[in-house]
Amino acid sequence: MAFFCPTSFLSLQTFRKYHIFWPVSRFQELFALTFHLRNREHIKHSPFITTSQSAIPVDPKATHMLSTKTRSECRDGEERKGRTRGSTSSSPHLFSLFSAGAAKRRSNNKEKLLMTSKRNDIQPPEKPLSVAEWEELEGELTETVNFEDIMIKQMVKYKSPVDVAKSLLSMVATKKGDISYSLLVKYLVLCVQQEQVAEVCDVYDIMKVRFKTLETGAYSLLIKGLSASDRWREALLLLEDLKKVITPSKGNYGACIKGALNNREVKLACELYHEMLAKDIVPFLDTLKVFFDTGKCVKDDQLKSELLGILLYLRENQLYPGEALMQSIKLWFESIPGEKWEGHVTTIKKSGKCPVCSQNLEDIQLNQEQYNMLKEKIIKDVIQGIDSYRKTDPQELEKFQNFVEKNPPYDIVIDGLNVASVSDRERQSQTLFDVVSHLAQKNLRLLVLGRKHMLRNSKIWKQHIMAAMRKKADFFFAENVSEDDPFLLYASLHSGSHCKFISRDLLRDHKACLPDSLTRNLFFKWQRGHQMVLTHYWPGKRIEFQPIPIYDTVVQTTGDTWHIPYDEQLVKRCSYEVPTKWLCLQRK
Repeated sequence: MAFFCPTSFLSLQTFRKYHIFWPVSRFQELFALTFHLRNREHIKHSPFITTSQSAIPVDPKATHMLSTKTRSECRDGEERKGRTRGSTSSSPHLFSLFSAGAAKRRSNNKEKLLMTSKRNDIQPPEKPLSVAEWEELEGELTETVNFEDIMIKQMVKYKSPVDVAKSLLSMVATKKGDISYSLLVKYLVLCVQQEQVAEVCDVYDIMKVRFKTLETGAYSLLIKGLSASDRWREALLLLEDLKKVITPSKGNYGACIKGALNNREVKLACELYHEMLAKDIVPFLDTLKVFFDTGKCVKDDQLKSELLGILLYLRENQLYPGEALMQSIKLWFESIPGEKWEGHVTTIKKSGKCPVCSQNLEDIQLNQEQYNMLKEKIIKDVIQGIDSYRKTDPQELEKFQNFVEKNPPYDIVIDGLNVASVSDRERQSQTLFDVVSHLAQKNLRLLVLGRKHMLRNSKIWKQHIMAAMRKKADFFFAENVSEDDPFLLYASLHSGSHCKFISRDLLRDHKACLPDSLTRNLFFKWQRGHQMVLTHYWPGKRIEFQPIPIYDTVVQTTGDTWHIPYDEQLVKRCSYEVPTKWLCLQRK
């Protein structure tokens, strides 16, 4: 059975010339038999949606790819999380750049509401209707195009009972002589999401006979549904067929892994897990949770080794379990016979010491080998490389490099415009002066990066203040159109691992230019260990910077302890933030 994306939305009636479908009476008989209309006791709905309308005959040699929209809607509920650029707000209030939930607290943007047109915002009936009753309702909604399609979508939206959906399909079969592929797939959605495995199997049996090809969204639904049934091995066959067309999604693999683990086929589940990792497919956290849940029941040395490997995988890829996975990890450790593990949720002290076990967490500073490798990569791929985010003249950059090399190493490099922008425009030069003066009192060598327009006397940049500032720090003024981040990175890295930099910019565009995940992870670790962020500025009264953590936020172990940072259930964390809660596991 091969699956391809349809290229048009034809009804099933269109294909009678292919002898794929039975006469209507035969269809109604099969529909009534296989869908078990017994007592009309059926299921509820779920938010799964498919975009295709019908299945069509396809030349096996011609593969039709899914549209972007169809791909996104068919990946087993996989969410796309939006990312926002770093804040450049001028607010002087407390600002924590990397702590989970900080972006949510900083944001003043309200979520936009999705509006549904009045024509399509139909309340489905609460009980099954007869054919005549459905026709009467359709007649009342004369402005509704594609009545049955709109109605079943509304059933999805309002979580209607499945017997209501079945009565709609019966009406369509009676009236039109067939049921469109789209309607049947939407019914499959309801069955899969409510784990009505008997219904899924019935729909699957019908689709195998009635359709020559299916699009990959239906494929994913069937894999998910069959994996939860006693016919779970058939989902593996579908997975193999899917590989011939596209790379299966993390949801496809996750469903098959769950089916294997639920049936205690641990070796098979591990093979599927390693197969998806080999394809650079990051598993859902729910998939990893099933492994640990199985480990509580199956005492197997191979499975234990795999579970410890999953924790190392989280560490190497800077991934953080959610609260549910964290609890499964905790319960698994505590269930290991004879090892007497004990887990506690905690918050690590600023000193980096765990208050539960008194273990010091790993230092956030890079070792010399890591630092040298990161420095080389950033200079090659970000500063000297092709970076679409910067507009720096190579000759100007070379001039700056010579400037830095002629001066002793700096202790702090300051993004002048970024720091000054925490205040109103007319106070910017005074704000930068106050920050520079505050740091100069500590006998630190300072480099301030600015633009040439700062050298012109104006209400914003008062030259007597600028002259006083230049007695306390070195300055480099780039062209007004230049991107100053490459200067910031070069000066900071060239000065050595002791050098910090001050900016509210998250530098994510430049991090994205790095060639591999290892280097990007090192960059993020270096950034968190070196970036100073101005959190409080009250003119003449208070200047404070966000404390730089001294410990790294990754899964880590000493053998007799494990420390696992995790995402709290109700805290929204952006990709550039790190969790604040930890699971401490200690072997007594």
